[in-house]
Amino acid sequence: MFNKKQLVQIGLGVVAGVDVSIYTKPEFDWEQMREIRLGLGKGLDVSIYAKPEFDWVQMEQIRFGLELGLDVSVYAKPEFTWGQMEQIREGLEGCLNVSWYAKECFNVDQMREIRLGLQKGSDVSIYAKPKFSWEQMKRIQEGLEHGFNISNYPDPEVFWEHLSEVKWYFAKGLDVSICANPEFSVEQIREIIRGLKEGLDVSSYANPDLPLWKMRDIVGWLKEEKNNV
Repeated sequence: MFNKKQLVQIGLGVVAGVDVSIYTKPEFDWEQMREIRLGLGKGLDVSIYAKPEFDWVQMEQIRFGLELGLDVSVYAKPEFTWGQMEQIREGLEGCLNVSWYAKECFNVDQMREIRLGLQKGSDVSIYAKPKFSWEQMKRIQEGLEHGFNISNYPDPEVFWEHLSEVKWYFAKGLDVSICANPEFSVEQIREIIRGLKEGLDVSSYANPDLPLWKMRDIVGWLKEEKNNV
């Protein structure tokens, strides 16, 4: 009825003095039995996860949560993969509002990006939406950290263009928040970045109403003035 590995788990439970009848059932494989046995050994309420519909890695995530005294009811659901459970559990450990992402519609990677945003205190409502891939969520989060907010851009494509233009620079520590204006063209942003890299006072020309040629002229004047000091 039971294979060798299952019998080992039953034997270990008997030696430990736990109620092995809870998992001495053919519907549990040996790994599920082990997770139930480990929970019993720590005095946990294993009835929450001692169910055949949970595989052993799901059981493990629920067990980890119980050991930490978390409200595992938030994620102790068969519809969540163990990876999703892990992201929710880590959010609960951090006292985060996991209701933002503890939803089947988000995959593991999306959950992770929302969790990381919550940890940073970001307004995740801007990107905690299934329509955004985890890569897009990551870019939006990076943008938020540097003054870019997709909600301010009537055309999302403009947001992506602007963010693509500046992301390398803020990754290098350059403050490009002054570029976070949907009215700038990509070419204007390049002139602002050029000034920032030169250490110029870009506030004198970071104006979307200025034509590109005028911006370039001002950059030239500022560089000349700086060199003559």
